[in-house]
This record gives sequence, C-alpha cells and structure tokens, in this order.
Amino acid sequence: MPQHTTYGSLFTIPGTRAFTAGNLIARLPAGMFSVSAVVMIAGSRGSYALAGAVTATGLAATALTGPWIARLTDRHGQSRTALPATAVAALGSLALLLCVHYGAPNWTLFAAYTATATTPNTGGMSRARWAHLLADNPEALHTANSFEQAADELCFMLGPALAAFLCGTFFPEAGTVVGAVLLMTGTLIFTAQRKTEPPTSPVPEGGPPWRAPGIPSLLAGFMATGAVFGSMEVATLAYANATGHRAVGGAVLALQAAGSCTAGLLYGRLKPRVPAEHLLRWCLLAMSLSMSLPLLAARTFGSLTALAVALLLAGMATAPTMITAMTLVQHRAPEGRLNEGMSLVVTALLTGIACGSAAAGWTTDHTSATAAFWLPVAAATSALLVGVQGRTTP
Repeated sequence: MPQHTTYGSLFTIPGTRAFTAGNLIARLPAGMFSVSAVVMIAGSRGSYALAGAVTATGLAATALTGPWIARLTDRHGQSRTALPATAVAALGSLALLLCVHYGAPNWTLFAAYTATATTPNTGGMSRARWAHLLADNPEALHTANSFEQAADELCFMLGPALAAFLCGTFFPEAGTVVGAVLLMTGTLIFTAQRKTEPPTSPVPEGGPPWRAPGIPSLLAGFMATGAVFGSMEVATLAYANATGHRAVGGAVLALQAAGSCTAGLLYGRLKPRVPAEHLLRWCLLAMSLSMSLPLLAARTFGSLTALAVALLLAGMATAPTMITAMTLVQHRAPEGRLNEGMSLVVTALLTGIACGSAAAGWTTDHTSATAAFWLPVAAATSALLVGVQGRTTP
C-alpha cells in the first residue's frame, strides 16, 4: 500500500474527500446547538438558569446514549444507524424550537432537548473510516487522526460563533434551524459514501471496550482532559467578566482552540519514532506544564491580553495529547467495537467537562476567577499521573 503521509495525499484515497466534506458539515452543529438553545430559552423565558439546566440535561443524556448508538453502529453499519439517529436528533431540536416559540411548559424543553442525545458521533465514525482504510499504514493514520483533531477544534471554534451570529442577526431560533439542516445534510452526504465504510460486526469479538487492556486508563485520562477544558472555559469567561471585558471572553477563549488546531496540524506532519504509549506521557507532561501559563498570566499580569497569549500557547499542548490518545484507543479497542470505543471517549470527555465546569463555577463564586485557573493545572496533572500509571500494554 502506498504511504500517505501528507494531508494532501490522504485525500487521494477514493471516497475520502466526499466523506470528509459530509462529516465536517455534520460536525459543525455540535458547537451550535447549546449556544442556540441558551439564546432561545433565555430570551423567551428570561432565565439563564433554566437554559443552563436544559443544556446540561442534554449533555448528560448524550453521555449515556452515545455508547449505545455507537454499539448499534458497529453491529449494523454507519449508514443504517446514523441516518435514523440523526433524524431523531434533528426532530428533537425542532421540537425544542416549537416548545420555546409557543410557550410550552418548562418540562417539555427538557424532553425535547434530551432527544438530541441520539446525535451520532460523526467524528468517531470518520476516525473509524480512517482506521479501516489505513490499517496497514501507521504514519498515515497518525496524519489522519491529526487532521480529525484539528477539524474538531475548528468546528468548535466556528460553531458557537456561527450560532451567535445567526441568532443575533436574524431571529433567536435561526441557529437551531440552520444547525438541524446542516446536521441532516452532512449526515446524508457522509453515509452515502458506502465504499469507505468499515465492515460491520454483527457478533463483535471480545468484551466491552471499557474492559479491554489499557482502555480504562485512557478513559480516565480523557475524563481528566475534559476537566481541563471545562474548568478553563468557565475560568476564562469569569475572568473576562471580572476585568470588565465580558463581550470578548468568548473570542479570547477561542484562542485556546486556535492554538490546539494549529498544533494538531503541525503534529500530523511529524513521524513519531517512539511507541504511542510513551509519546502520550510526554504529551501529557507538556499539557500539565502549559496549563500553568494562564494561571501565571492572570496572577502576574492581571491582563486579558496576557491571558489571551497564554491560552493560545496552552492550547498547543492539547491537540497532540488528544491525537496520541485517540490513536491508542484505535489500537486497543476490541475488533468490531471501534465506534463504541470512540463513543466512550466522548462520554469520558463530556463527564470531565461537566465536572470541570461545575468545579470552576464553585471556585469562582466562593474565591475568585483567578483562583479557578488552578483547576486546569490540577486536572492536567491528574491526567499525567493516570498516564504514568497506565502502563498496560495493548
């Protein structure tokens, strides 16, 4: 098999351009729905607490439902599973819109938004396709995983901004409508590419992925990394508000994703010469050290500009960590259970984000926004300790 070690050469493989285009369209709404829901609900009901509770419920439902959807995907195929799951999720978003618009009782908002938990993990499905196509080419798979991580960061940078623009420029429901259309359209394009779809496993080999050797420590590391993201987001927004720059808090936070996206693309051009499990420990060390930069910027300079630079630099350590850990999940997941393994990663990340956000919120309320920057440092250090201890060979 030819060596595909550059981003351009990856897309010379037949079908990869089409499924990537569909996947990017379907992935963009992931960063749109929560922002759109908050704008709709808070604007209509006058309660950010209600809006936050609804989106948190959807997050919890996604964490629980995702592995089940992924298990069905492994057994029945991406096309047969993703389309109906996406249809249910899109209808859930539209139901939320109607409930908000027509003043339905508050409990209907929770019920409608919970339906969006069936949204398939298109990023995981895309990585599963690359793993299938590049099974005999580890260097190319590393490049493909780097591209996917950069795509994640890009979508989560553009998604909230697009949602805010649509809701603010047109009408409060515009972000939800466009997000639902993009989700359905992208999934249709993605699943139409049958030739690149991994084979199904009606009777998967082995036990659940979370029992596979090496997977539990990886999931624990992903949870700690999620706590880094969740705590850093709340700490940054609270700090921007405390310094009188609330309006630019989101833009400053986006610099972390920009740094991660850039580092991910650069990392994909490298050719690692050491085993991924050893490389992961170095990446975790770099992440734990870099997370001290925002804390130092906030405590030493007290400047939002300094914090912005620190976030850009700190973000550059997260993508290599995520890419290397994702590669290990691909290697260690039992045969026929890769989509399920990838979905468990999402569940671990979402759990960590929720815990990190809650901890940072409590710290901000009871101490200060600056003190909350200790939490990403602690979470990254925890991820490092888990990585050092998790020496189980795949």
